[in-house]
Amino acid sequence: MKMNIPNQISLFRIFLIPVFMFFMLVDFNWGDITLLGATIPVGHLVGAIIFIIASITDFIDGYYARKYNLVTNMGKFLDPLADKLLVSAALIILVEFGMAPSWVVILIISREFAVTGLRLILANEGEVVAANQLGKIKMWTQIVAISSLLLGNIFFEMFHIPFDMIMLYVCLFFTVWSGWDYFYLNRKVLLDSK
Repeated sequence: MKMNIPNQISLFRIFLIPVFMFFMLVDFNWGDITLLGATIPVGHLVGAIIFIIASITDFIDGYYARKYNLVTNMGKFLDPLADKLLVSAALIILVEFGMAPSWVVILIISREFAVTGLRLILANEGEVVAANQLGKIKMWTQIVAISSLLLGNIFFEMFHIPFDMIMLYVCLFFTVWSGWDYFYLNRKVLLDSK
């Protein structure tokens, strides 16, 4: 059976994760670059661009799947998995560099594990849950927050506005809220499962 294009795009996003990590974690000694008042290592700029490209593929595969009616159970599994892997890798790297508080990252990643566990229970009960609107908002706030942090708050540094940290807490809010929402909406199946 041939894999459809949206699922191939999700796999491509997963493939980009180690590439992103490579540029973020290997010290290439390429020096630093200063843009709009923010200074970041060139390798981190490359890593941030790869992260943003990988994040954009999340929109592309979803749009393509809906437009051409290619929504599959594999896609409902693969797309959120790719998102969780990408976001978790980026957040852990941000903690390593001291750019994000570990407690925030622990809460975000814990939510991702909890929702993945819920999806497994639901799948065992014969239900596959696609991301709802709140989950999509959560994902996009995570992408904006992580991109801002990776880019050293590039567009707001000269105004002394901590947009990157503000967005991190906004994404934490939507992450916790959407996680609670998933469990609340599926509480009956969860409580009735054996």
